[in-house]
Amino acid sequence: MVPVIELRGGVPFGTALGLPVGQALVAAIIGNMIPIPFIIVYIRRIFLWMRRKSKKLNALVDKLEKKAHLKGQKVSKYKYVGLWLFVAIPLPGTGAWTGALVAAFLNMPLRKALPSIFLGVVTAGLIMTFATGLVVATVGG
Repeated sequence: MVPVIELRGGVPFGTALGLPVGQALVAAIIGNMIPIPFIIVYIRRIFLWMRRKSKKLNALVDKLEKKAHLKGQKVSKYKYVGLWLFVAIPLPGTGAWTGALVAAFLNMPLRKALPSIFLGVVTAGLIMTFATGLVVATVGG
């Protein structure tokens, strides 16, 4: 699981490997959610450590922080509903990992951000499951 693909690739990939759709969806949701609490709680400390290590890592942190702040502008107006919708939209640059980064930089408490991100992941998973089913029905049938 990589940040660019996350659940959006997990559902179609799992289905392509022969998993039943329900199992592919559940596996993608679980796999997508495992790092989320760690990102929200520890990302600022990790970024500080990375900044001290090297200039290359410092540049990477700058890039990620800029991304989080830009995405955070969209989320901050609607808070937790905005976070849910941001994570739920299956487009590049959105998703649970970016949503967790945004939540961390908006100082959203884990206990409030986690349910929004989880609902977003489930919503995105259902969208991707539906889209995968359409593609399979169209191409396979």
